[in-house]
Amino acid sequence: MTMDSGSETLWDAMSALLAEIIEGPADEAAWILNPHDPGLLRSLDGLTAADASVQHATGSSIASHVDHLRYGLHLLNQWSAGKDSFATTDYAASWRRSAVTEAQWCALKEQLRAEAERWSAALRRPRAVTVPELTGILASIVHLAYHLGAIRQMNPASRGPQARD
Repeated sequence: MTMDSGSETLWDAMSALLAEIIEGPADEAAWILNPHDPGLLRSLDGLTAADASVQHATGSSIASHVDHLRYGLHLLNQWSAGKDSFATTDYAASWRRSAVTEAQWCALKEQLRAEAERWSAALRRPRAVTVPELTGILASIVHLAYHLGAIRQMNPASRGPQARD
């Protein structure tokens, strides 16, 4: 069973949710994050390499979360370009980068930004997908949200604004 590319409403919704996590919510609606939240990329911009390199009780650092996200988005972008990127994945490798210098941190954030922009662009191009492919696309959005939450638990400076009553 496949979802045809004519299901533009679903593609628009997926694109909006992905953009909200990456860039913060649009002015007209905040579906996941609180209004005026900076989103993942701008939250990371407020952290130093030292902040990103702190090893937490989980054994990971913000830098390792960011490298893991960069790697996952890279795989999705390869798949979107028609390559079977998942046959040779090494997710463990994406967790090995735990400490970064300022130059490495800047480069890692830029690589994440580039992969996120490519994935966002891919979601703005509806296409026929199978149920497992659609599940993977939806999971990519949830996965980013999960890691944004984990990063925000690790460093309060990366948190967005609190909800107002």
